Amino acid sequence: MSVSGEMLAFLGLAFVAVLGGILLIQLTKVVHMVLALVFTFVSIAGIYLLLSAEFVAVVQILLYSGAITIVMLFGIMLTNNQKQEEEKGNGWRKILLLLGILGFAFAVYIGIYNLDIPVQPTTLHEANTEQIGIALFSKFVIPFELMSVLLLVALVGAIVLAKKDDEGA
Repeated sequence: MSVSGEMLAFLGLAFVAVLGGILLIQLTKVVHMVLALVFTFVSIAGIYLLLSAEFVAVVQILLYSGAITIVMLFGIMLTNNQKQEEEKGNGWRKILLLLGILGFAFAVYIGIYNLDIPVQPTTLHEANTEQIGIALFSKFVIPFELMSVLLLVALVGAIVLAKKDDEGA
C-alpha cells in the first residue's frame, strides 16, 4: 500500500467521520451532538469528492449537512426535553464494549486486507453530473415528477395539520 495525498486525505476524512460519530454518542448536550453529526456529514461529502462523485457530495452537503441538521435543531428546540439522570454503568460493561469494538474492527480489517478487487478502467467519473441529469430527466422522469407531487402533498398536509393545531389553542 503506497502512501499518497489521496490516501492521506481519505484517512483524515475517515478519522473525522468516525470521531464525529463517536462524539455524537458520547456528548451530553444535544446541540453539541448535532454539531458532531455535521462534522460527520461534511467529512462523508469529502470522501464522495475523493471518489469523483461531485453531485453526490453537493447533495450530501445541501441535504444532510444543511436541511436535515436544521430540521433536527428545530425539533430539539420545539420539544420539551426533561433532564433525566442516567444510572452509571459499571466498569466491566465498558471494558466488554471496548473489547467488542476492537474485535469488530480487527475482523473488518482482516476482511478488507484480504479482499482482492481487480482494477478495471472506467469512465464513470467523467461528466457524472451530466450523466445523472440525462438519466433523471429521460429514463426516470415519471418517478421524479411523482416524487415532486408527493413532496408537495406532504407539505400541504403539514401546513393543514399545523393550522388545525393552531386554531385549537
